[in-house]
Amino acid sequence: MNERVLQILIDSFMKILMAGIKVTIPLAVLSFLFALIISVLVAVIQYAEIKGLKQLCRFYIWIIRGTPILVQLYLVFYGLPSVGIVLPAFPAAVLCFAINEGAYMAESMRAALEAVPKGQLEAGFCVGMSYWQIMRRIILPQAFRTAFPSLSNSFISMIKGTSMASTITVSEMIRQTQIINGRVYQSLALYLEVGFIYLIFCTVLTWLQSWGEKKLNAYGGTR
Repeated sequence: MNERVLQILIDSFMKILMAGIKVTIPLAVLSFLFALIISVLVAVIQYAEIKGLKQLCRFYIWIIRGTPILVQLYLVFYGLPSVGIVLPAFPAAVLCFAINEGAYMAESMRAALEAVPKGQLEAGFCVGMSYWQIMRRIILPQAFRTAFPSLSNSFISMIKGTSMASTITVSEMIRQTQIINGRVYQSLALYLEVGFIYLIFCTVLTWLQSWGEKKLNAYGGTR
């Protein structure tokens, strides 16, 4: 570590950090929110045993979990233009990450739904509630509480996974680091720096996850 490298790290830190705040975090948050919607729909369809749709959901999960996210990104960003569908890099990344993570989160949500005692569904019918009222008011709140640690881990993983978006020109932290490194040629120092910034983000999210779990446990204990 000499003065030149140190100055490069100081100059690049805020540029990489701002790329994280302006691009990486919004990309992860948007992708996670859409993935959560997908996962709930897919899990509820499987839980309800809706014929035809259940098999379609299982096929979706099989395809997405069986192919690399990098291939999915390339298909959407580089492949779809050949059939006349052109998406900007950021929306293409959001779409791919949402669909990809939705398949994994759907399995977590399905397991959480199945962990809720079946008697609660029957009790809801006994008091005159419809199926969707029971799901919305009784089953899903409990399932979300059970799935919270797994869903939180998915979001933390997604923060790191967004680095793949650099391969389709999204200007997130890895892409910004590559641009800087192309000028100064200090790969070791710069990639250690961006790794440290990812570590900061994930550490903060881990603290928030622990805080959220404690709040949920406290709420569950007072019910």
